[in-house]
Amino acid sequence: MTYNWQQPDWPHFRYDLDGIEDALFAFAERAGRVSGLLEGLPESTRTEALIDLMVAEAIKTSEIEGEYLSREDVLSSIRNNLGLGKSPQSKDKRAEGIGELMIDVRNTYADDLAQATLFAWHAMVMKGSKKIQAGKWRTHKEPMQVISGPIGKEKIHFEAPPSSRIPKEMKAFITWFNATASGQKSALKNPVVRSAIAHLYFETIHPFEDGNGRVGRALSEKALSQGIGRPVLLSLSKTMEANRKEYYEALKEGQRSNAITSWIAYFAGTVLAAQVQAEQEIDFTLKKTRLFDQYEGQLNERQWKVVTRMLEEGPKGFEGGMSAGKYIALTRTSKATATRDLQGLVEKGIFIPIGAGRNTRYEIKI
Repeated sequence: MTYNWQQPDWPHFRYDLDGIEDALFAFAERAGRVSGLLEGLPESTRTEALIDLMVAEAIKTSEIEGEYLSREDVLSSIRNNLGLGKSPQSKDKRAEGIGELMIDVRNTYADDLAQATLFAWHAMVMKGSKKIQAGKWRTHKEPMQVISGPIGKEKIHFEAPPSSRIPKEMKAFITWFNATASGQKSALKNPVVRSAIAHLYFETIHPFEDGNGRVGRALSEKALSQGIGRPVLLSLSKTMEANRKEYYEALKEGQRSNAITSWIAYFAGTVLAAQVQAEQEIDFTLKKTRLFDQYEGQLNERQWKVVTRMLEEGPKGFEGGMSAGKYIALTRTSKATATRDLQGLVEKGIFIPIGAGRNTRYEIKI
């Protein structure tokens, strides 16, 4: 197998945008619409919508790499980094680090990319890891391979350039990234195309021992934000994680040749889907805020806890709905109290019962 970086035209990517212009145009249109929606919200609601999008991105970019973080820990980290009161400090350094990354990517989106930026991001991503040298290019002599399968029957999906080439490759990448930004002589005018190439280019070099996917998706967000002139409002990783296999297949296909039309088509579709989800998230946040305002002071502590927990799941809702058993587990109360609380939520019109008897489940009416 010959990979793209081993070919004589590396890294001169070729692509044809015929057939995906509609998706590229739709992203630009929706990016403006989402920004307008957000600006029309009250300041407190706008902040909550932004936090929800960042939390989703932080959690899902980690899940793609097989790390599962507590939403509460990530939320605390992001709120603390935003200076919104003092939330309890997370004991999970990974959540702390990924929260720091989300804020830094948004705050520094307009800045030129530098080696120091990438090292700082990598140190954030690797926070809590004792096995990886954070903030340094990989140096090991063994091949950097993406593999799957049991020992002895491994399947190699991709092999990155050797470590000895990393400093030179990354110098070229950083130069390319800055030269193609808006306003530059070699600017790539479409932010989705530039973001797609940035992600594929970086993931192909695979400069770090670990954490490349998370840093690479942060670079994609930076490229999109620079292209539209403001921090982009979406969770790219949430959309990718929903179909992780498709993401890896598209990436693998893109790393076989420097003709990358199919990769850009995949990426454009993913970004557009993420933008649609962002619209839904913002609309959901507004409805959630209205619900809290409407029923303030009308629910007991247990009911508030359960309603809040269900709403954390976003527009798709709490998996399987709420049941008496789940209510008891969440609130540590008796069956009789749970039944009374649930009935109260139904009577107020907050919960909708589905089914009957022991099979009754409840969904939030929002």
